Amino acid sequence: MTDQGWDLPPKAAPEVVAERDALADKVCRELLRAGLPAHRADRDNDAHSQPGAAVHIEPFLEGGVYVDWETDEELRDTALDLFAQGIDFTAPPDVVRHHEEVLRRMQEALMGILASAGFEVEEPDRHGHGSMVRVKETRP
Repeated sequence: MTDQGWDLPPKAAPEVVAERDALADKVCRELLRAGLPAHRADRDNDAHSQPGAAVHIEPFLEGGVYVDWETDEELRDTALDLFAQGIDFTAPPDVVRHHEEVLRRMQEALMGILASAGFEVEEPDRHGHGSMVRVKETRP
């Protein structure tokens, strides 16, 4: 058990983490080549303030390489503040709806762009990963 009082999942072997790290670098490079702003969010100290494709690895056994779209903080913070106050999910405020739509559309775009670049991609469990894209590997 950790000091926080909960168990963390076991980490993958160092060579698996190194493979994921190399794959994440390739993903970032391909997104940049496509003209999208992209960065390694797991290496950046202030990654949440950078809009664009946030690429990171999860070092756990069941982890992998993930890409998430980060909107500008003005849109993100406005939407999340309203969400935190409580909203009617059947008729969300326009800014919340717009933020969700941007994330959904960018997930579709990221999946298409990365698949076109030769990566195997999938939409992971939305409960645990929201609008992220999971990149498994490059296709042979």
